[in-house]
Amino acid sequence: MDPQTLTELLDVAVLDRLDRIDDLPGDELARSSALRKEGHSAEVTAALLTQARLRKEAAAKLGPFADDMLFTRDGLAQATRLPVAAHHARRLIGDAAQADAAAADGSAPPTDGEAPAPDGEAPPTDGEAPLRIADLGCGIGADSIAFSGMGAQVTAVDADEVTAAIAAFNLRHLPDASVEHARAEDVDLAGFDALWFDPARRTIGKADRRGSTSRISDPEAFSPSLSWVVDRAEEAEAAGVKLGPALDHALIPEGAEAQWVSHNGEVVEVCLYFGTARQRPGRSALVMGERTLLVHEDDLPEADESDIGELGSYLLEPDGAIVRAGLVTALCGPLEARRVHPTIAYLTTDVEPSGPASAGVSAYEVIEVLPAKIASLRKELISRGIGSVVIKKRGADIVPDQVRRQLKLPKGDKATLVFTRLGERHVVLLTRAL
Repeated sequence: MDPQTLTELLDVAVLDRLDRIDDLPGDELARSSALRKEGHSAEVTAALLTQARLRKEAAAKLGPFADDMLFTRDGLAQATRLPVAAHHARRLIGDAAQADAAAADGSAPPTDGEAPAPDGEAPPTDGEAPLRIADLGCGIGADSIAFSGMGAQVTAVDADEVTAAIAAFNLRHLPDASVEHARAEDVDLAGFDALWFDPARRTIGKADRRGSTSRISDPEAFSPSLSWVVDRAEEAEAAGVKLGPALDHALIPEGAEAQWVSHNGEVVEVCLYFGTARQRPGRSALVMGERTLLVHEDDLPEADESDIGELGSYLLEPDGAIVRAGLVTALCGPLEARRVHPTIAYLTTDVEPSGPASAGVSAYEVIEVLPAKIASLRKELISRGIGSVVIKKRGADIVPDQVRRQLKLPKGDKATLVFTRLGERHVVLLTRAL
């Protein structure tokens, strides 16, 4: 979206039409025609339709807040889910500010599945000056909403003119939040109690037909660069750095905490924490959802488990955050499990998983070990009346969609197939999800 189109979109009458866009026919072509007949330009019509789509997509991340917000495609892609943003706020601010904000007006974002707040003193409350947070690379403002909603005074900063203007719109109801259009490198950080960094990890330039640009893989090409961000974070009293979950472990600064986070089964980020926002140095994984699990590298066993490669009655698929953090074997002791292969992130056990650690795995009952050759596998599945399969793989050089087409199964029952290795043997496991 260009600045001129955004200016037109921010017109009160245009925003009112966006809020009432569901009054128009559901078909997008018919909506476009109706908007044009109402006198909207082609650019504004396209912007209204795009915003309507993005609001619907944003509901999964931002809940009811999405209905009163504006977005860019890239901004929504990089935006923090509100329960995760609430966790960020607790790491920077602490429990007391959250309780005060919630008690004041009930406006604090959802907090289900959050990890405990870090040790240390609570932020200033009861009439004292609020904690001052700089949200550097604020995007559309999701983290700033959480910070401000929990009582902090927030300065949100973004280098992109349109994104900064959208953040200002999204934060307009929060009196202690302000937005600046500036580069993070040009902001005077001396007056802040805590810093939050979310460096831009997408290219600036031509977008695809959906409005998305391509991801940047080199951390030094982020905006601002990761090395600059880490230098500032290490100098701060408290700081957090949000990054993509594919972060190389070698890039974790000494003394920092690197926490991979999943929400409802999807790995969403890794965050680096410094100063008082840090709980324990090293790698950790936070699983958020119906149940919560926090795993740290201190939980890793000193020696390998016994009987690696010996298949048990159950197959366990560790949560992606635990896999990304390199903490799979931390689950072996609590779940009485072992790896199916030294380098493959599947566990197996003879005991149905239970207890807190079971929140970190998806469990499958192993029904049978089947042949890996397609022709033999197809025959075995048909003989069991199986006609629809979910295919999972680790340690197997297959393309699930291609295998599904090659099987050409007739209609029948559903099953989950797992292509993997037991020791050095390639196998297909017929399983049932628990």
